[in-house]
Amino acid sequence: MFDSGIGGLTVAAALRQLLPAEDIFYIGDTARVPYGGKSAATIERYSMEISGLLLAEEAKLIVVACNTASALAVPRLQETLRVPVLGVILPGARAAVKATRSRRVGVIGTRATIYSRAYERAIQDLDPEIQVLSQECPLLVPLIEEGWLDDPVSDQVIGRYLDQLVKDQIDTLVLGCTHYPLLRQSIKRFVGPQITLVDSADNCALAVKDLLRKQKLAAPKTNLGRLRVAVTDASTGFLHVAEKALGLQVGDVQLRTVQSGTPN
Repeated sequence: MFDSGIGGLTVAAALRQLLPAEDIFYIGDTARVPYGGKSAATIERYSMEISGLLLAEEAKLIVVACNTASALAVPRLQETLRVPVLGVILPGARAAVKATRSRRVGVIGTRATIYSRAYERAIQDLDPEIQVLSQECPLLVPLIEEGWLDDPVSDQVIGRYLDQLVKDQIDTLVLGCTHYPLLRQSIKRFVGPQITLVDSADNCALAVKDLLRKQKLAAPKTNLGRLRVAVTDASTGFLHVAEKALGLQVGDVQLRTVQSGTPN
């Protein structure tokens, strides 16, 4: 699995809990984070290059644990690669459709994810009657990576971004970035109990379990799975923040160099 940085470890943590028999190799493209402000062509190219590193590890399934890359690169990866590819958009959209009662769903994410309208299209493909209200939140990822997970400044920024969505009477909010579950408590505090939060990490993990079963790729239940983490740039203080917040034991982190070209 891969992400533009370390935020996708929220998905890795959910997978470790749900599928303890599976070996997980996670690459955070920390040399080129964030993806959220880059062009669609660049995000697609980065995703292809990182996928090449995963295929070199004999991956049987690639999880794109990044909403931006899921929105803009998954179709190309699915067409090109020889293994199944799963992103976080469709599992999150399905969960939102199931959760909403008023058919008013909010989505927050990076600029690239919001501008792609990927969640809007996925949700309305499942139920055209649902109204999707989106809000880009570019400051949330930097705040999370600073470790400000329970901080008055983060609370203030969350309020600024989400105020209009709450006023628009959404009843479901999709956390459309894999970093955002780390702010779940602060977000829930602002929006209140009447709004259901849809977490892309948990729903992606459930989709992985289902896909492994359908493709007959699941590891034997007696297997003791492990998590290995690699990054493309060693300077990542946020890794320790995520490790502590998620209760993960990452161990030694590998450093990988991205090779240009198209994997197959």
